[in-house]
Amino acid sequence: MLKKYLSHGKDHVVTVILKGLFWLAPIAAITIIVIWIYEKINQLTGSMFELLGFEPEKFPFLWTIFGVVIMFLFAYILGVFAETKLVDIIQRVYSKIPGFSTIKELVNIFNTSKSGEKKVLVVLISGFSKDDYNIGLMYSTKESVVKDHFTVVLSMTPIPNGGFMFEVHKDKIRVIEEATFDSNLQYLLSMGVKSLADIVNIEPKSIEEFKALSEVLEENKQKEQ
Repeated sequence: MLKKYLSHGKDHVVTVILKGLFWLAPIAAITIIVIWIYEKINQLTGSMFELLGFEPEKFPFLWTIFGVVIMFLFAYILGVFAETKLVDIIQRVYSKIPGFSTIKELVNIFNTSKSGEKKVLVVLISGFSKDDYNIGLMYSTKESVVKDHFTVVLSMTPIPNGGFMFEVHKDKIRVIEEATFDSNLQYLLSMGVKSLADIVNIEPKSIEEFKALSEVLEENKQKEQ
């Protein structure tokens, strides 16, 4: 496998390395942040135990549980804060820092809890023949430069962050509502060994049973009103 990649030349090797780093970047950043927050909370809980007259080292399990609970509570408060208008002001300030916008977009790609225009959709589009369909991703439901067309990304396997972008008419796009970015990633990494139906735990359906993109867009519009 390694010999196969090296045989394509230096430029190909560098491209693959960069793809791997960009895929790893948001995961590594989130992991580092979580560890840093947990360490700070660990210090805080240790100080609280000492104030109450307990030695935290003698109660390691209770110390850990207490720290984890506070960390989840802190994360929940941050999540609520992220939905306020104040966070937009903070983001405008930080957006002036070089590289901030790029990192933010990379992290957003892995955030499957988004909704509306920001939600990553797993979709079906017409394939190479009349009865064939390809599974792709829509990272945004904003209309393309061509009217009534939307950008669909067909990812490659086993390197899921590479692929091809197509501008597809909305009538040719069906949405797999049960699937998420994460389940599509599992499907790509399995190289077809695992069916997407098995991954999202649904029975195979006819193409007409999947919602058309226009229906999903209308539903999202009504929810946001």
